[in-house]
Amino acid sequence: MFIFYIPDAILIAAAVIPAIVLLTMVYRADRVESEPPGLLLRLVLMGILSTSIAKLLERLGLLLLNSIFPGETLLYDILLYFGVVSFAEEGAKYVLLKRATWYSPEFNCRFDGVVYAAFVSLGFALWENIGYVFMSGLGTAMLRAVTAIPGHACFGVFMGCWYAQAKELERMGDENASKRLRILSVVIPAILHGAYDFLATIMEYASGWYFLAFVAVLFVVTYRLIGRLSREDRYI
Repeated sequence: MFIFYIPDAILIAAAVIPAIVLLTMVYRADRVESEPPGLLLRLVLMGILSTSIAKLLERLGLLLLNSIFPGETLLYDILLYFGVVSFAEEGAKYVLLKRATWYSPEFNCRFDGVVYAAFVSLGFALWENIGYVFMSGLGTAMLRAVTAIPGHACFGVFMGCWYAQAKELERMGDENASKRLRILSVVIPAILHGAYDFLATIMEYASGWYFLAFVAVLFVVTYRLIGRLSREDRYI
């Protein structure tokens, strides 16, 4: 009987391991003061919870979009990926990120924002990936391991970069500037997320190369950004 459970175990491992690897990389880049495991686990759980919120927001957004614009047009796809999907997912992540960390006494370094946002984003990606893998198999797991999961990590790093600066400005008493940066911490990842989804789903042959180029640039920029933010980390 046990042998029948082996494929499920393999699927779960294929869905989970890429996220764990990336979580470990981000955690190790936090050099000034490591975050407590309990908080990090809570952030992963917040990321998992955000998938349900995002699905609800996407359904509402689709109802509105379908009532106004005809489907299967370029404008429809742009509004779908850059408006409905990206802002639903990144917005849901941000709301739970802020709820879990904004007033936490542990949020005392600039790089903390990157760690927090990355853990929420990878919690989202982990849970989403499990669903995709069980629907489509190991081939999907391999593809998403090198595209979608690192993509969510990149969106989280960009969110955390602006989020941490917003926290620093809030502590300095500049609430207006802090609010502007908090808005950017959602808008910038949402734009990147929208571009990722749009390029991944349009069907022309050339778009595959555009998608690969976009992903490559996104990964390189994010990797360098993590290194710079880690080196420049300080208490706030």
